[in-house]
Order: sequence, then structure tokens, then C-alpha cells
Amino acid sequence: MWTVNPNFPVADWLSSLQTLLAMLPVWIKPLWIVAVGVLAAVVGLWVALALLGRLAPRVAAILRTTSKEATSQPLFYILLSLGIVMLLLSPILPYNTFGEDIKLLKAEGLTFIKLLAIVMAVWTASVSIAEEIEGRTALTVLSKPVARWKMLIGKFLGVMLPVTVMFIVLGALFLCAVSYKVKYDAREVSRPDPTVEECQGEILQSVPGLALAYLEALVMASVAAAISTRFPLLPNLLVCASIYALGHLLPTVVIETADRLEFVAFAAKLLAVVLPGLEYFSMETAIATGRPVSWDYLALAGLYSLVYMGLSMVLGLLLFEDRDLA
Repeated sequence: MWTVNPNFPVADWLSSLQTLLAMLPVWIKPLWIVAVGVLAAVVGLWVALALLGRLAPRVAAILRTTSKEATSQPLFYILLSLGIVMLLLSPILPYNTFGEDIKLLKAEGLTFIKLLAIVMAVWTASVSIAEEIEGRTALTVLSKPVARWKMLIGKFLGVMLPVTVMFIVLGALFLCAVSYKVKYDAREVSRPDPTVEECQGEILQSVPGLALAYLEALVMASVAAAISTRFPLLPNLLVCASIYALGHLLPTVVIETADRLEFVAFAAKLLAVVLPGLEYFSMETAIATGRPVSWDYLALAGLYSLVYMGLSMVLGLLLFEDRDLA
């Protein structure tokens, strides 16, 4: 009878495959939540695009052109492939956290997906808006005629579409990895086998994190779109990177400078008001403490992101109206 040499790498692969198949019944059952979520997201996206095509056909046309340009770029597939590979590897990577691996996987997975989406958003906004303005291509679009605000909104929505696609694909894979990690960790540390309910609970706790990460990516996309009306790719990347860092650090800075020099405290509070409060979209505390994110908090975060995206679009329009395209 044919046997596999235990010293050959294939043996380890076959052993891992057998383990995966043995664990399938527990971790795969809760994935109906992922399937329903992906279906709802795809249907909702299709309905939104159809409504936009009816209500604002010119904006929808710009959206389609921008999204096609973004998804035809190699960067989109590079980032998507990188995210898929990392999420497939994440459940089997040792984190050495003494039983807290699932929390670290969720925190790092959400951050990784969010950063990939933000890089895609900033790059697409810079290429689609800044380079078209610099290359005088925008004049062709505006001569249709298309109002400048319609062009800017269409470009921003075109940036949002590939970001949304990335979140649907990587988010679904992330939730599958979370469910598998629960079962995998129990086997690694010889704990009693987890139940389907435990895997389902970890998935449900991670869904709000995906929503918050998506909102943060959209806020940064709106900022990148506004900045792209004046600055090319490299300055846009530097400004967005600075805004991202400050957006996460400013709440802590405001607290730390509250009892210090008035000017420093005032400057910190002013920046905290002007720049997006990205720390509001962070879920690390909820993951570390095991507490669920309430629907009220998600609603407030969604409202905040809508307000900030609206303000970013107004700022971008003001910068774009005064831009000489000739």
C-alpha cells in the first residue's frame, strides 16, 4: 500500500488537510451569516447603482468610468491578492498570546483590510481626479456639459465602488477565518471542542468591526478625493497618511494636553475638530474586552461619517471651482 514519507513536506500538508476536513462541521455551519451578508451587500449595491443610473445618469456614467479605471489597474488585484493570502494564513499563524489569539486575529485582520482599502481609495482618487485635471482630460468631461459638482461626486462614488468590492470579498474571507480560528485554537491548546454557537458568536462580534472599518475607509476616500482636486499623487499620499495618523492620535493628545499650556491644548482641540476622528471607528477596545458594539454606536458612527464625507465634498467642490483647467 502506498504511504507518504513523514519527513516529506507533503505529509504535513495532508495532515493539515485532514484536520481541516475534520473541523468542517463546526466552523462552517455559522457561515450562513456570511453568505446572507454577502448576498445582501451585493443586492444593495446593485439597487443603489440602478437608482443612481435613473436619478443621475451623468453621475452614474462618471462612476462607471472611474470604477472601471480603478479595477483595471494592477494595484487593485495586487492589494486584493495580498489581502486574500494574508487572511488565508492568519488562522494558522502563531500569535503566542496565551489563549487570546482570536482577539489579535480580529484586531489585525480589521486593520489590514482597512489599510488596503484606504491605499486603494487614495491611489484611485489621485489617479482619477488629479491626473485628469493635470492632463486636461477633465475639460473633455466638463464640455458634455457636466457640472463640476457632478463630476466630483461621480469620481468619489467611483472611488467608493472598488473599495466596497474589496470589503465584500475580504470581509467575507475574514469572517470565515474568524470562525475557523475558534476551532483551530481549541485543537492547538487541547481545549474542549467549541460549539457552533461559539463560532457564530465570534462572527457576529466581528461584523460591527467590518462596518466601522468600512466607514473609516469611506471617510478617508472623501478626504483623498477633495485633496486630489489640488494636489497630485505623492502630496496626496503624504497628506492622507498624516491625516490618518493624526485622526487616530488626536483624541489621546487632547486628553494628555488638557492640563498643560493653553495654546497647545487649543491647537490639539482645533485639530481634533477639523480632522476626522478616526479613533471613533476603532474596535480594538471592544475586541480586547469582549464587549459587543451597540447599534446606537454604529448609527452615530454612520451619521458622523456621512457628515464628514459631505463636508469633504463641499471642500473639494470649493477647491475645484477655482481650479483653472485650461
